[in-house]
Amino acid sequence: MNLGRLLAKLPPRTRLYAATAIYGLAGGGLAVLFHLSIHLVYHSTFETWAKRGGTFFVLSTLGLMLGVALLSGWMVNSRCPEAAGSGVPQLKLAFWKDFGWASPKILWVKFVVGTLSIGGGMSLGREGPSVQMAATLGSWLATKLGLAKQKHRMPAAAGAAAGLAAAFNTPLAAVTFVLEEVIGDLNSRFLGNVLMASVLGALVAHGLLGPEPAFKLNMPDEPGWSVYVVTPFAAAAAALVGLAFQWSSLKFRGWTRRQKTFPSWTLPSLGVLPAWAIGISVWAWTGRLGVFSLGYDDLSEALTGHMIWQTAALLLVAKLAATALCYGFGGCGGIFSPTLFLGCMAGLTTAGVANLVVPVHGADMAVLAVVGMCACLGAVMRAPVTGILIVFEMTHQFSLVLPLMLGALISQSISRRLTASNFYDSILEQDGHHIHHIIPPRDLESWQQLPASAIANFHPVALKDLQPETLRQAFDQHPFANFPCLKDNCVTGVISRRDVERALLMGQDALPEPAVTARADESIGDIQNRMIQSGAGLIILCDDQQNLLGVVTLHDLIRAQMAYGGGLEK
Repeated sequence: MNLGRLLAKLPPRTRLYAATAIYGLAGGGLAVLFHLSIHLVYHSTFETWAKRGGTFFVLSTLGLMLGVALLSGWMVNSRCPEAAGSGVPQLKLAFWKDFGWASPKILWVKFVVGTLSIGGGMSLGREGPSVQMAATLGSWLATKLGLAKQKHRMPAAAGAAAGLAAAFNTPLAAVTFVLEEVIGDLNSRFLGNVLMASVLGALVAHGLLGPEPAFKLNMPDEPGWSVYVVTPFAAAAAALVGLAFQWSSLKFRGWTRRQKTFPSWTLPSLGVLPAWAIGISVWAWTGRLGVFSLGYDDLSEALTGHMIWQTAALLLVAKLAATALCYGFGGCGGIFSPTLFLGCMAGLTTAGVANLVVPVHGADMAVLAVVGMCACLGAVMRAPVTGILIVFEMTHQFSLVLPLMLGALISQSISRRLTASNFYDSILEQDGHHIHHIIPPRDLESWQQLPASAIANFHPVALKDLQPETLRQAFDQHPFANFPCLKDNCVTGVISRRDVERALLMGQDALPEPAVTARADESIGDIQNRMIQSGAGLIILCDDQQNLLGVVTLHDLIRAQMAYGGGLEK
């Protein structure tokens, strides 16, 4: 690539800044294009059809949402499973397990499916997909610029920050989100690159969409004393709503992973049908479309004082159910926008109820709605700094900072007391990825004290006998250098690929070597010492009865060591 050769001629520091600028501009541009595509689809369908109303709107939206759900389910399952969901858990996994590298297929699959799903009415957000796509684009560009896979963490982090900054026009929140949620370290070595990319992503959004805040508030005067009385209740209500969304989404998602009745590509349609019914019912009753897609129009109406709290309460319940269904059944979209919507409606509902006891009017209503947004998002993500900054930047109201901080404090207290993990980590754990196995500790000693299970492969290919047919099948179908040998599931030895090949060619009996075994709870430090004793470069993890549990190869150990070393670069 000519650009890669050109950058190679620059001094190292200048080259780093130039590459970061490329990641930031590209990520911001992609996020803006995604934003415009979604709004084009939504305006051409829901907004246009709603003006015709009646049976036409009901039937056309049903056909659209069902068709989009089936198409998105097929594309994700057949083309790129990593493009499912919001994309943030997948990005976090790729950042730590694959050094930030992600398949380029995510770009076009996520873009097409996300545009059709969100623009086609699914109650999901665009920010998570924007983050994942921009991070993937950063990784792809890094490859084109000649960077090795082991150096893709910074490009991915920079791209993610630029994508979120452009999606919400919130550069500060984009920086803290990447540091808090993806990297997990506010003192990361990547801070400068992430900050630079975030600024450039926001500038792209400013240039193409304008510098206006995402939402405007109706605040003709300063909020009164009643705000600080009601804020704890609004924050608590919004936090509980966020946790209800997390719990229900995970329940639906867990069911879809266990069920065997329906093909996996049809599952999004099973969530879309009841979500559509809920949205149509609300539209028929109130004339509002907030249950569908992003719901920004109704969110803006609530923040500017053009919505009564009873309507907000109805939208709260309906949006909660629709979003949990769309996400839990495999929809392709994020959770930022839905949780902000839910938090706003929870805050406005609380303000309306509180008005029966204490005076809550005008600016007070708007502040409590915004507090609800911060609290709901904070409860789900457990990134309090991001929650405060993202709402502050979206509204450009400095007077909100103190109520937002109070709301975030209450939200975090409730979330940490009632749930073990945030939404994204819960998704990873549901998929079998435990966080303490993914993210390396901050120091070498702590890493070496982790159990061997943190880096082991618990689905090894083992030989249950040494018959020629078994050897031939293993040799042809698996590229591994060594195979554990079993008898009645008990480990009897290890045979190398070379010995398997020799036995097949010469027609001789295969002779396994003695196995070096260890318990799964032994430390990585102990495994390192045992690896020296193993001529095969393979440690077999067994229980007390010598039953096979998993294996740790020299490659696993080196890979984990490199991941740890990359962690020090943060």
